[in-house]
Amino acid sequence: MTERKIFAGERLRRARAQAGLKQTTLAQRLAISPSYLNQIEADQRPLTAALLERLVAVLGVPQAYFADSEDARRESQLREDLADPLFRTRSHTPAELRALVRTAPAFADAFMELYRAYSAQAEQLAAPSAATPRFPYDEVRDWVQSRQNHFDRLDRAAETLFEANGFASATLREDLRRYLHDKHGITTIGASGLLGAGVFWRLTRASKRLYLAEDVAPESEIFWLAHVIGQIEQKTLIEKELRREGFSSPEALGLARIGLANYFAGALMLPYRRFHEAARVMRHDIQRLQHQFGASFEQVCHRLSTMQRPDLPGIPFYFVKTDIAGNILKRSSATRFQFAQFGGPCPLWNVYRAFAHPGEILVQFSRTPDDLTYLNIARTVGRGAGSYLARPRAVAVVLGCETRFAAQTVYGAGLNTSAPEAADPIGPGCRACERTTCRHRSVPPMGRALDMGTAERGVVPYRLKGG
Repeated sequence: MTERKIFAGERLRRARAQAGLKQTTLAQRLAISPSYLNQIEADQRPLTAALLERLVAVLGVPQAYFADSEDARRESQLREDLADPLFRTRSHTPAELRALVRTAPAFADAFMELYRAYSAQAEQLAAPSAATPRFPYDEVRDWVQSRQNHFDRLDRAAETLFEANGFASATLREDLRRYLHDKHGITTIGASGLLGAGVFWRLTRASKRLYLAEDVAPESEIFWLAHVIGQIEQKTLIEKELRREGFSSPEALGLARIGLANYFAGALMLPYRRFHEAARVMRHDIQRLQHQFGASFEQVCHRLSTMQRPDLPGIPFYFVKTDIAGNILKRSSATRFQFAQFGGPCPLWNVYRAFAHPGEILVQFSRTPDDLTYLNIARTVGRGAGSYLARPRAVAVVLGCETRFAAQTVYGAGLNTSAPEAADPIGPGCRACERTTCRHRSVPPMGRALDMGTAERGVVPYRLKGG
């Protein structure tokens, strides 16, 4: 069976621009015609194996750079699924998994869907009182990932609304309150006691009143106002996006619907072209962007991870929000950065050091097992609980991009990204990480047999066969 063709026009254009090469110059170095290279960059022609090898050498990028992000996600997930003891009698090399993903992606997806159903049923049988299986969240997460966390129609609709009504970031809270009242007859009212009941806002359509929890940050109120506007005005567009996917359950459909309304809210707060230009000029300084747009640190980070408009792309970022126990609360990515399905994330990730330095921005240069290097920016977020007994929630976010883009950010200053040995060796989590000699490993990788010999003792109390 022939390999699935690789169309990597956008990644090739980015790599060429980073190398400071014109199209004609690169074509000469590759010994191909400029028109052929132009067709490849326009995704009209695929990359051949021979040309891929020459590109890697000329541009100085790892071969994985041109891998499809969906292929990378499938390969990572398949590796974890096949590591289940259910498949212990079979061995699967990375090359075999890569070949399966590239030649039969539909089969790989079907296998993973079947395995998720099996896992969910096993979980229910083990705990009959358990609630709904977790995989609706996984389904929506993978859908967002497949779209590179960018929904172009919703993004443009939010931007059009902002510009057409003359909204301004400095007065956006008042602008949105007035818009809801004038356009929809909805009056916004502050309400005490909502937060105590675990509610941020409540809309009563009969009386046309929107109750917002008091004593919250202005940027949170703006987001909720924008979310409600999205629910009311973008229902048709949201439902059209949802119908294109065909979710497997009402729970997944509902989660995706909320997610799209949230996406619209973020796009209305931080309209694409204005935000894109400000991010470029300010070199992605999150704090300066906060001040200009009246947004929170988390909101700016999340918005930066969505900037993938085809005709005006931003830096491809991944975004993760986690609590102090290592639970991933939110994650999305426009990069090939992979996350584990099972177990906790890597302890070497700087997002966990952020909890020891609340409010401080931590910058990290890291390398993943697929030999890609990343710039990671982490910080705790949230606000005080307002009461000793309220037990404030400890959460942190991390924003990351490949180090090829580090020079376009203020956070790349002073980092020696040309020295691979200086990078922290992080991974997707111990159960999915392929590194066998890491002294920070907490559990063995899934699917690897243990060497129970007693002739030596390593940095962890076991050895891996073949490691």
